[in-house]
Amino acid sequence: MAHMASTTFSAPAASSALPAPTVGFDLDMTLIDSRPGIRACYLALSERTGTYIDADLAVTRLGPPLAEELVHWFPAEEVEAMSDLYRSMYPTIAIVPTLALPGAREAIAAVREAGGRAVVVTAKHEPNAKLHLEHLGIEPDAVVGDLWAEQKAEALREHGATVYVGDHVGDVRGARAADALSVAVATGPCARDELSAAGADVVLADLTEFPGWLSAYRPARA
Repeated sequence: MAHMASTTFSAPAASSALPAPTVGFDLDMTLIDSRPGIRACYLALSERTGTYIDADLAVTRLGPPLAEELVHWFPAEEVEAMSDLYRSMYPTIAIVPTLALPGAREAIAAVREAGGRAVVVTAKHEPNAKLHLEHLGIEPDAVVGDLWAEQKAEALREHGATVYVGDHVGDVRGARAADALSVAVATGPCARDELSAAGADVVLADLTEFPGWLSAYRPARA
């Protein structure tokens, strides 16, 4: 009889388990407000090269790769060299002024509390992305840089991400290319209606809403 009771109780425990999520996060304007640091770096690059850069304008269109911004200010044949120069200046200029966005740490913690993994996938130069996260004490399970829009699907698939959180329509495209749920936050250059029109499955005001959304999403998906 004791043996039969043991067999009976084992099955329900296994069936009640929820799948642990792997969630991808964008970096700039999703987890961090990098505008002050990037603005300072553009101003320093302008001073170093003698080339005018409207840094205030540049930080309103964060998301795409650096080269897509620099081509507005430098001849195409100089963009690669200017990108290298900017990235070499970045660690000493842009890291300290950058802040975590509200809810960033809590969003990572919510994924961990659900038994999942948090992966940062960003267009930012990977070494500089890691410096930002280390400085702010944000510790994802992995960081993958230098990927934009649909390219992000490569890393999302590799890490098994079923959700990708970002602030740009390029992030929505990356999530859809990876067959991941697109969760957008309206903390970057793209408005809520623009994110929805691009195909975002969920649009949140900011990451402070993410833990509550995740706690409701997991049982619904299960």
